[in-house]
Formats: sequence, structure tokens, C-alpha cells
Amino acid sequence: MHNENLKSGLVACHECDLLHEICEVPHHGRAHCTRCGAELYRHIPNGLDKMLALQLAALLLFLIANLFPFLSLEFGGRGEQMLLASASFKFFSAGMEGLGVLVFLTSVLFPLMTIGGMVYILLPIRLGYRPPWMSQVYRVVRVVAPWSLLGVFMLGVLVSFVKLLDMATVIPGVALYAFAALLLVTTMARYIHDESVIWPLVGHDVGERVLSGSASEHGLLHCHICGLLSEGPAEDEHHEHCQRCGSQLHSRKRESVARTWALIATATILFIPANVYPVMTITQLGSSDSSTILGGVVKLIESGMWPLALLVFFASIVVPGLKLIVLTLLLVTVQRGSLWRLRDRTTLYRLTEAVGSWSMVDVFLVAVLAALVDLDALSTISPEVGVNFFAAVVVVTIVAAQSFDPRLIWDSDERSGRKELE
Repeated sequence: MHNENLKSGLVACHECDLLHEICEVPHHGRAHCTRCGAELYRHIPNGLDKMLALQLAALLLFLIANLFPFLSLEFGGRGEQMLLASASFKFFSAGMEGLGVLVFLTSVLFPLMTIGGMVYILLPIRLGYRPPWMSQVYRVVRVVAPWSLLGVFMLGVLVSFVKLLDMATVIPGVALYAFAALLLVTTMARYIHDESVIWPLVGHDVGERVLSGSASEHGLLHCHICGLLSEGPAEDEHHEHCQRCGSQLHSRKRESVARTWALIATATILFIPANVYPVMTITQLGSSDSSTILGGVVKLIESGMWPLALLVFFASIVVPGLKLIVLTLLLVTVQRGSLWRLRDRTTLYRLTEAVGSWSMVDVFLVAVLAALVDLDALSTISPEVGVNFFAAVVVVTIVAAQSFDPRLIWDSDERSGRKELE
């Protein structure tokens, strides 16, 4: 069946800027860039109905996950209960307001904004009209969606659950099961998300011209929100806006290399105290024990929890370190105009951007443990200054990956091609 949102013309790859002619794709098919392999567009049959159903289900599950008890702890005849939002409140009481805001945003507010924003857009479209401020709402959804860390939070909860088994009895609440279902539903929603439902895939009309190469070479600007190609100056100092959704257009991200270098340097400096200072202190029957990230990994190994130790070690130490190394490699090769393994470098960037947020697992781990284990003299877990530095490292590296423009990787190839023609 033909995709009614599919039009003829040209589209540009958002990762390497290469122009492609729109072609028909089969049901559940995806069109990928011939140069860098990035996904260009997809065709999901009955995509609107599927997307709306999943988002409505996610909204209901989100409400259940936040209104009912999440976890309960029983220890020494006493019990403690927490809600999902309680994970952030403990940081406020510990004087770490910034960290409390970060946990609340990434585990509660941003997921709600993402789900609610999509329902606001999809429901009116299903009823036959486009809602007011749709462009602005969708831009907000696109900005906050990468910071909606439901999967990372769930991993932090599972790690906390395992760590507490030797200390006390942990009882899952209704909200935890709803949260697990929410994670499954939102994952499915991302998998079948078809932007042509919201923004029909309209290709740029080139008339009799036959264009090849990148969009910027031909003075075309690609909107990263709705995908529309527009005629416009290729220089970023001209503030062009998309004719369809109103988003600001740019041939390349402004000061991408300089900003990314600054963020990498900041993250590298913060990475040292993040691993030197303790991230939490466990007080049990009057005896206190503080542990760093690496110290926590060692204790897990000593307890025989090798899989959990490897998971925490990889997410909290290996991933941030590798991310800094990969971004440094990309920046150096871009500045040198290297033609070395262009597609592999783009794939490496794509993977780096995808896995970076999973380093937040240690922050969520401390948040859940501190919120749940608050039994006065019997047992208490308190966050320490090291978790502040570690959260800063994670946030800065995520922003650094977002500030890097992967299209710069392919600019060297185009400059080389122009020189050969000359």
C-alpha cells in the first residue's frame, strides 16, 4: 500500500547532509543514507493509530507509576516506603538541590512532557485537525526526549534492589510494575515512531535540475525538526527559519568544534573528583562506611555479584571515559580534515550519543537507596559530594555529544572531491 505521506523530490541526511531522492519503502521498511547509514525515513502502516494508542497507554501507566507506592523496605521491625518522585527529594534534604532537580527532571518531568506532548499532537491529528502551537510543542518534545531516562532509572532501581537484598526485605509496589510496563510501552512507541505522520515527507522540488552531493553545496538548508529542505544562504550568520515548522535552520551547528572542546575539557576535569570523592555513605547500627564509585564495584565483586559489578563498572567508569576519548578523536580528525574511515566515525558518534545517558545509572542508584533506606539509627544511606561531580560529568558529556555536528566529518570528503575536480 502506498504511503500517503510520501512525496517525490529530495531529502537530506541529518548526519552527513547528503541529498537523496525520495523513493517508496515497503510496510515497516526504512530508508537509510547510502553514505553514512543514518535512517532517513520509515513507513509504518496505520502509524498514527499505533502511535496514539501507545502514547495514551504510556500516559495512563505514568500516572499509576507516580501515584502509587514504588518500593517498600522492611528492616528490624521497621518499614519505609517511597514514591517514584521520592528519589529526587532526598537530595533536596541533603542540600544537593541541583542534583535533586536533575533526578526529578530526567525521571518524572521530562518523561511526562514527552508523553504529554505527543498526545497533545497526535490526538487532534487523529480527529482531523492540527492543534495550535504544534510546532513549538514538538520542538520541546524533541529537546527533552533524549533526557527522558526511564530505562536508565529502571536499571538503577534493579541494581538497588539487588544491593538491598542482603540488608533488608524489599517489596515491589504497584507503581514499580506500572513503571516496567511504561518502559516497555515507550520503547515500542520509539520503535514505531513515524515522523511523516506529524510532518508529511515533502521532498524538495528541484525542477529540471539534477542535484547530487550535500545540501549545503547547493544552498539548501535541512530542518532537523520536520525534515523540510529549504532554499537559503549556507552561512549561519543569516538567521533562516523553516517555512513549515518555524525552527531555526543552519548549515552546520554554530561553533560546534569550539563548544565541544570546551565541554570535553570540563568533563575531564570533573571526572577526577567524581572518582576520588565518595558518592554515598551507608550507616548501619552506628557504623558508617563511605564508598566511591570504584569502591562500590569492588564491594560488589567481594559479595560475589560479578555481573552487577561489571554492569556498574562499565556504565559508570568505562562509558564516560570512552565517550571523552571518542569525542576527542572525532574533533581531532575533523580539525585535521582526515578522510580516515568516514562512515565508521559517523557510526562511532551515533553509538556514543546513544549510550552516554546510561552513565546516569549510578546517580539513580544513589537516589533510590537514599530515599528508601532512611531508618534513623538502624540503617541510613546518605548521598555524598562525589555524586554531584559524577552527575556533572554525565550531563556535560551528553551536552558535548549533542553539540558536535557529525556533518563536519563528511565536509573533508567534499572538500577533497572539489580539489580533485579543480
